[in-house]
Parts: sequence; structure tokens; C-alpha cells
Amino acid sequence: MKLETLSIGLDTIWIILSAAMIFLMEGGFALLEAGFVRRKNSVSIIMKVFADITLGALIFYFIGFAIMYGKDLFSIIGTTGFTLKGDLSHLTYSFSHETFFVFQTAFVIAGVSIVSGAVAERINFRSYLLFIIGMTGIIYPISGHWVWGGGWLGQMGMLDFAGSATIHALGGFSALAAAKMLGPRIEKMENNFGIRVIIPSNLPLASVGTFLLWFGWFGFNAGSTLSATDGRIGHIAMTTMLAASSGGAVTLLYTLFRYKRADAPSVINGSLAGLVGITAGCAFVSNDAAILIGALCGLAMMLATYLLDKWGIDDPVGAFPVHGVSGIIGTLAVGFFATENGVFHGGGWHLLGVQTFGVIVISIWGYFATRFFLKIISIKVPLRVLEEEERIGLDVVSHGILAVTDKDSITMNEFK
Repeated sequence: MKLETLSIGLDTIWIILSAAMIFLMEGGFALLEAGFVRRKNSVSIIMKVFADITLGALIFYFIGFAIMYGKDLFSIIGTTGFTLKGDLSHLTYSFSHETFFVFQTAFVIAGVSIVSGAVAERINFRSYLLFIIGMTGIIYPISGHWVWGGGWLGQMGMLDFAGSATIHALGGFSALAAAKMLGPRIEKMENNFGIRVIIPSNLPLASVGTFLLWFGWFGFNAGSTLSATDGRIGHIAMTTMLAASSGGAVTLLYTLFRYKRADAPSVINGSLAGLVGITAGCAFVSNDAAILIGALCGLAMMLATYLLDKWGIDDPVGAFPVHGVSGIIGTLAVGFFATENGVFHGGGWHLLGVQTFGVIVISIWGYFATRFFLKIISIKVPLRVLEEEERIGLDVVSHGILAVTDKDSITMNEFK
């Protein structure tokens, strides 16, 4: 009995610490996005991330958790566990439902934060708040139930250990839909001779944000064991580190030899692409496969970034190339490289087929569900700020303050 109590205590501590690491990723998102956008929109980025955490956690508590992890109905949706009440007896973890909720809340918040970067510098803050409700209460929980909550994709045998498809492909395609609906930033397309490059305002800030995300990813992946005594924790941390390093290294070398300079934004997003790519298979693939997956994701991210610019889709932080494209690659990679049932390990094509079908379904769901919700929102609230407001900057327009100012005080009329 004492050993059982000790095991429960260790698992609880492990899950809460992992959740705390994932929550710290929100600081990473805030710094990364603030560094990539112009200074006049820095506060806007911070406020969107705070809204992700505060509003998103409450909506997931009231609605989303039950839809995702409640008792299954028709393999499509959960129906119990609103505000953690009702029948949750099917969740048979050693730790409490509250512990599990805290961990899963960190995941859903990370998912909606993917979208915040793609709509930076031009979205109406009120419309973004309404989108958070849709994403954390309905869009993410429904497809999450399909994979992790006992739904039909999980029953088919889809493997997504920590969320390359469930979180990142979903968030990436949601970000793509939102970016397309909003259109590019005004200054982005003003150059008559081609697409105008908007220079990041603070790359050291973005770099620190990336390191925080990288740190939190160890909790993201290794914490998904849901057990402090799981022997795979060390291997998961190893594959996570190797894939991130590989994604960053390949973009560093590519830009160095292609452009005669190592491009900092590309290396930042290359590392993140590697992290996204390994998230599905971190427990299932070998170290060497992790390196290859990270490299593929880094190169694919570069290509996707180029194509978005060519197609006139403005994604200020590269949310779709990093999360959407790498999420697909990482999910498919499980079908190829899984040491059990992967194509390259004698497992045949069944797992790859399931992975392919699953990530396509989730990507389509994320894209069109987002378009639907944003369309509904736009009936009552404009999705985008006015042109004059966009030129002034969302910090002043939406929040009444600048990120950096020389003033010690202002009058009430100035504040208004």
C-alpha cells in the first residue's frame, strides 16, 4: 500500500511539473511573437497570449474537457465531465482528475496560441477573444476526442504520442485559415515590385522565446508518458533534443550556403519545426530517425514559408510552416519510422495508412471549422481592425499603451 501511495505521489508530481513546463511555453510564444512583429504591436501579442491562458483555461474547464475526455458518444464526442463533474470513471489514471485537467489545459492553450501568431498585427482583439472560445471549447476538443478521448481515430490505431497532428497540424491549419480570411498586413503588399519583407523588431527576444519553447517541449513530450516511472522518458527527451537540433542545423547550413549568411529567423523556426515533427513519434522512433525527421521538417518549413509569400498569404511568425507542415510530416513519419509496425521496420503499410488518413482529417477539420467560426464571429464583430488603426499599431488602438515609452505618466484624456 505504501508503494502504491508513493507511485501515485510521484506520478502526480511528474504531471504537475510537466504541466508547469508547458505553461511556461506561453512565455515562449509571447517573446517569440513579440520579437517577430513590429514594436507597435508587442503589447497586442502579450494580451492575446494572456487571453489564451485565462479565457482558454476557463472555457476548457466549463466545456472543452468534457467534450474531449468525457464518456464517448458514437466515437465522436465526449458527453460527461463538464466542470469535472459527472461520470469520469473511464479515466483510470493513478492521479486525480484535477491533475489530468491541469496537464491537458496546458495542451489546449498551446494549441490556440499557434493561431495567435498567424493573425498578428491586424486582428480585432474582440473577435480573437470569441475565437478562443470556439477553439478551446469546440474545435480542439472534438478532434482531440477522436484521437485521445476514445474516439474513432484512436480506435483505428492512430499514434500521436504528444500531438503533432492533434495539436500542431490542427493549430497550423487553423492558423492558415485565419491568415487567409484576414488577408495580409497593409505594408506587406504595398511594394509594386513584389512582396515587401517586414523585418522582425527584436530577434534576441524571439530567440529567448524559442529557448523557452524548447525547454517546455521536454515537458510536452516526456510528460505525455503520464507516469514518472515510465522507462521511455529518457528516450523521449533524447529524440526531442535531436530533432530540434537537426531542424535548426539544417536551416542554418542551408541559409549559410544558399544566401552566404546564417538567417536567424529561419534557424529559429527550423528548430521549432523539428520539435513539432518529433512530437508524434518521440516515444516510437529511434534516435537516428529523430534526426532525419527534424531535418525534413526544417527544410519543408523553408519551402512552405517561400510558398506562402508567393501566394500572398501573410503569416508573420510562420505558424503554418512550423506547425501545420511539420505536424503533417511528423505524423506520417510515425508510419514510416516507428520501431513497431513502421514501414521501415517490417510493419507493412497499415499504420502509415492510418496516420495519413488521420492527419488529413484533422487538418481539414482545423481549417474549415476555423473558417466557419470566424465567419460566424464576423457577423457581429469585425475580424480586422481599420486600416488607420493598423497603421497606428494595435498596442495603442486596442490596449491604450505602448510597449516601450519615455513618458512617466499620461493624462486621463491621453489614456482614453
